[in-house]
Formats: sequence, structure tokens, C-alpha cells
Amino acid sequence: MMSQTLHLSDGLAVRVIEAGAGEPLLLIHGVGMRAEAWGPQIAALARDFRVIAVDMPGHGESDALPGTPELPDYVAWAARVIQALGLGPVSVAGHSMGALIAGGLAVERPDLIRRAALLNGVHRRTPEARAAVLARAAEIAAGAGGIEAPLARWFSPEEAALRDQVAGWLRAVSATGYASAYRAFARGDAVYSDRLSEIRCPLLVLTADGDANSTPAMTEAMAAMAPQGRAVVIRGHRHMVNLTAPEAVTAELQHWLSTKEIAA
Repeated sequence: MMSQTLHLSDGLAVRVIEAGAGEPLLLIHGVGMRAEAWGPQIAALARDFRVIAVDMPGHGESDALPGTPELPDYVAWAARVIQALGLGPVSVAGHSMGALIAGGLAVERPDLIRRAALLNGVHRRTPEARAAVLARAAEIAAGAGGIEAPLARWFSPEEAALRDQVAGWLRAVSATGYASAYRAFARGDAVYSDRLSEIRCPLLVLTADGDANSTPAMTEAMAAMAPQGRAVVIRGHRHMVNLTAPEAVTAELQHWLSTKEIAA
């Protein structure tokens, strides 16, 4: 596995880790994480694909976006990453905030996207859920958002080792980068929600039945909107399902990556 720094057309630095060879697959993590959060998938999928996992803006070793970016700014950033890599159309998989970015890419830049996978994404939150996530965004912006509550939602007591690993990433992330991304995440669930029918490529939408924020109902609704959408719900897991059920998630990604593209 190789780590490198890209320099985008706007001058921002982006850190990626790469492994394998073949058809390119771009992986985008969620808020507070870093490229290594895809560790099990990188190890498995690099046997057959060129896997590129990226640190999101303001996370890991990637520069933050300027100002107060919204979801479309992160989508435009991801498009510049693909262009800086010098790749043709790629398959892209995103987790949580990364799922919002991947979905936005498939809508806005279909010329760059061969397939899209949205893992534990959010879609049209209820008013109560929206109020709660916006309140947490405000807490994080004020430096008052702790990590214990999300960790308790994401992991069972039996998953302590994974919980500790993720806690380390959350503690290490830039406070500014975290606050900016969380704000965009909190406000982003409806940005592309009415345009998912424009996604013509193979679309995997996956969550876990224990994820209270990315619900099975959201997953079914998103997949139903896209002509080539497929919904998957993994039983007995929560938000960090790619880490807690890596074999099941990787198997679904392998199935998605083998799906033939159908011309529009």
C-alpha cells in the first residue's frame, strides 16, 4: 500500500493511499475518519482492482476546503481528485458523508463515474432527525461536541477494539475540518435527494439494520429511485458496518463491481 500527496487544480493538497492494479475504485470515508477506515476493503479488493482511498478535506493529511463549504463543494473537490489522478471513469464508494459525496458525483459528473456505492448514507431526514443533527453540528462548531455519543451509536460493547480504533481517528482529526464537514453533512441529506433518478450507472445502496440514522427505509428509497439501483441491508450491525462486518460488505462491493454497465 502506497501513500502519496496529490495537488489539485486549485492548489489544495490531498493525501491518498493506493493498492493493487486494474480498474480504478475510489473510496471516500465519512466525517471524522481517514482513508485507513477502509482498511478491510482495501486489502480484499486490491487483489483485483486499483483501489484508491482518499483523506477527505480537513481530515488526515488533506487540506481543508476554504470558507464554509456545503455538500456541492465537497462533490466538486472529489471531481478534481479524480481528474488529478488522471483516470477515466471510476467506480466510487462512499461511507456516510462519503456516500453523500459519491451520490453527488454520480448526479453532477456522470462522465467521471462508472458505478456508485452509497454505504450508510442519509436521505431526507425526518424533521426531528434534522433538528438533532443540526444541533450536533452547532455543538461541534463551538468545540463542545464529544465523541462518546456517536461511538455508542456506532458500536456494540463487544466491538471494543474497533471502537477504540475509530475513537483514535476522531480524536486526531482537525477540529476545523471536522466541523466544516459535519456542517455540510448535517445540511446535505436533501441536496441531491430529488435527483437520484438521474443516476444511470449501477448503484449499490447499503446500510445496516441497526443504523438509526441511515435507516433501511432510506436505503430502499434511494435504490428505488435509480434505474440500476440495488438495496442491501446487513443484519445485526450499525453505522460502521464496513469495519464490523467487513466480509459481508466486501462481498456486496465485489458483486457491485462485477455488475455490467447498461447504456442509457
